[in-house]
Amino acid sequence: MKEKRDKYVELARQTINDFVIDGRKRTPDYPLDKGFVRQAAVFVSLKKDGQLRGCIGTIEPCCENIAQEIINNAISACSQDPRFNPVVEGELPYLDITVDVLSKPEKVNKSSELDPDKYGVIVENGIRKGVLLPALPGISDFSQQLEIARKKAGILPDEEMEIYRFKVNRHK
Repeated sequence: MKEKRDKYVELARQTINDFVIDGRKRTPDYPLDKGFVRQAAVFVSLKKDGQLRGCIGTIEPCCENIAQEIINNAISACSQDPRFNPVVEGELPYLDITVDVLSKPEKVNKSSELDPDKYGVIVENGIRKGVLLPALPGISDFSQQLEIARKKAGILPDEEMEIYRFKVNRHK
């Protein structure tokens, strides 16, 4: 029996393979499949041997459709995440790829509206923004989630910040 592959993950994988092997940036196949037509913010995460290997995304849609959003963020995740060296061809078979499609962020007014298993968070102070996806291993409460997002944004503990939450539709 053949395993059904997720179309978002397959697009990200094909994009990363094309880019790493040939330096080629793929374009969406038109006409677009129904699931790729709408606009949405997307994160592409790469893991190798269970460890993060790259993660780049958008918190608002930047492209005309999800297909282009996945393509752009897949290339960035494999080549431009400042925490890692670019992915090399020998790593390609060992990458686990996740594509998270984000809901529209909602402003949070009280901590009871947060749940790190259900919601990701965006924190911001002026132009500084930090994002943390939901359901990450080792994050058990909202205060820990906010602290990590705050540090990512470079927001000091005594500085005020606005908090937003979002859900993801996670594709593996």
